[in-house]
Amino acid sequence: MTDAPQRKTRRQMLEEHVAAKPADAFARYGLALEYMNSGEPSAADAQFKKLLEGSPDYVPAYLMYAQLLQRDSRVDEAKRILREGVSRAAEKGDAHARSEMESLLVDLG
Repeated sequence: MTDAPQRKTRRQMLEEHVAAKPADAFARYGLALEYMNSGEPSAADAQFKKLLEGSPDYVPAYLMYAQLLQRDSRVDEAKRILREGVSRAAEKGDAHARSEMESLLVDLG
């Protein structure tokens, strides 16, 4: 009796993809979200930082990163990320993302 090969989890696939193609912003964003949603804020934080360093125009990352920071009671950092994200969204003409980030900024005070 042979063991069937185990299927890789989404997280494992993303980790492998990011290791092979570290500049793939979409995959790194997905990996950051996987960490964020599985209760690993420090791993998510590291992925968001790398993502925004390498792909500062990846607008969706700013809101999600700010939400992670907010959950971790790092409000000043969240505000800084949101301000940067609002600026990037404005440059790219992404009014929806800009509005969402401005709304969270207001909520954070």
